[in-house]
Amino acid sequence: MSHFNSADIDQVRTMLNRFYYPISVGAPEGHDSFKIGAEVIQLGPVTIGHLTFGAPVTLIASELDAYHVTIPTTGRMQSRHAGHEVFAHPSTGAVFGPGSPVYTLHGADSAELDVKLERPALEAELAALLGHPVEGPLGLPPTIDVSDGPGLSWCRLVQNMHDECALPDSLVHRGPIAVRMRRLILGGLLFALPHRYHDELTAPAQPSPPRAVRRAQEVIEAEPERAFTVTDLAEVARVSVRSLQDGFRKHAGCSPMGYLQRVRLQRARADLVRADPARDTVAAIAHRWGFAHLGRFASAYRTRYQESPSETLRT
Repeated sequence: MSHFNSADIDQVRTMLNRFYYPISVGAPEGHDSFKIGAEVIQLGPVTIGHLTFGAPVTLIASELDAYHVTIPTTGRMQSRHAGHEVFAHPSTGAVFGPGSPVYTLHGADSAELDVKLERPALEAELAALLGHPVEGPLGLPPTIDVSDGPGLSWCRLVQNMHDECALPDSLVHRGPIAVRMRRLILGGLLFALPHRYHDELTAPAQPSPPRAVRRAQEVIEAEPERAFTVTDLAEVARVSVRSLQDGFRKHAGCSPMGYLQRVRLQRARADLVRADPARDTVAAIAHRWGFAHLGRFASAYRTRYQESPSETLRT
């Protein structure tokens, strides 16, 4: 996480350009009271910043190249973008899309969450969920209701992610977890806001045909140690994530990730049965088959085989 606090307009401009976009910074009440603080994290194509303003500040971006959501946590923010004027506050955030200029006025003693979602990443996530290419921009609305429902849920997810990244021992600093979390943020916004593909996205999914499920199973069984995600498997099967999940439930009786865990456990058990307790360890075998957390591996193993991995190794 990067921390920043400055009363120098040029320094603030440099910081915002680094993490967000080329931005012009203004101080309507003069430089004497100007001050901006920021705590910013970057998770690949997702940037989450908590910005604080000690005095009124104007920010102007000539053109965005990403999707952006601003949610005041205290105070208010006024914006103009793509023909819409929005007065954002802690119950209503402002949403900006690529291709148009943005003007914002941030009130004194205000604070906000600023989430930048790179356009290729958000549109690729939507394509993966739908199982076919999409054409953007997506036509997101100018506001997001964060007082209730999906908007509030997504806002909490973003806030929790920002808070977790401040903790040095948080799991979000582990690569596979970070990938899953940023996909959760991307996908969550797609479900939380209406857009051109929203009806298709939220319609009941048709289960994948058996051949698509078999393709995913074959890939899993060939390399169960790989750090697959459900999105990876859906791409292999050439279907949407939801279709693959429903297809697995119908034809395999479990989720794609449940099937992956089942195969990993089978491979680990086979190795434990053949292993030499004097030379081999449970941890080494678990890691060989893609289990990063030894405690969770032991729990899943005991649930499936009614004995601990160490008991199998000693047998």
